[in-house]
Amino acid sequence: QVQVVESGGGQVQAGGSLRLSCVASGHTFSINSMGWYRQVPGKQRELVASYTVGGSTYYEDSVKGRFTVGEDNGKNTAYLEMNSLKPEDTGVYYCNAGWVLPGRYWGQGTQVTVSS
Repeated sequence: QVQVVESGGGQVQAGGSLRLSCVASGHTFSINSMGWYRQVPGKQRELVASYTVGGSTYYEDSVKGRFTVGEDNGKNTAYLEMNSLKPEDTGVYYCNAGWVLPGRYWGQGTQVTVSS
């Protein structure tokens, strides 16, 4: 079993910054990828950014140049540094882990609200 716990999030004005962190613990030997999904009401959860142990990264087009994803503090951790935030970045952000994404393991979600 793997537990995924997120921290960070909150409310910020447009143009501001936030940082999300995530830690996966337990039987983590099957984790090769970690990433962040965003969900807004009425829409499916979408992948925002991710990385693999091998060093590959992915960014959704709307966040390229503004968000940075990577290993936070040791293996099976992830961060999402969000700069120049826009109101459309608002949503619940979920950390996800697995061999490939979407993986089996999800965090509880953390709210990010960007006001104009």
